[in-house]
Amino acid sequence: MAGLKRVAPIFPVRDLVTALEYYQRLGFTTRQYDGGSYGFASRDGVELHLGVVADHRPELRSSAYLFVDDADELAGEWRSAGVEVHPPQDTDWGQREGAVVDPDGNVLRFGSPLGA
Repeated sequence: MAGLKRVAPIFPVRDLVTALEYYQRLGFTTRQYDGGSYGFASRDGVELHLGVVADHRPELRSSAYLFVDDADELAGEWRSAGVEVHPPQDTDWGQREGAVVDPDGNVLRFGSPLGA
């Protein structure tokens, strides 16, 4: 059976430069590809792809979940960078989870095990 290596969600964005700048504020390294209609954001082995969709409607949200070492620490880092963060909260399923929403409505939910 063929093995799977990793996954990279593809988020729709209206303006690639704006999206890349946002992900840089989150500590991602970014780059453009394909004449400015496609880009990449990577951090700590996580990669997100960003593709321009001119008629994208932010209310049709895409999302990804980031498993992190410490949700509160990450939330603080992002708040310090001027990013609006939905603060981490304890869940019934044993995670402490928060979220950010990018300018195109894409959600990055992040969480760490309770007590981490």
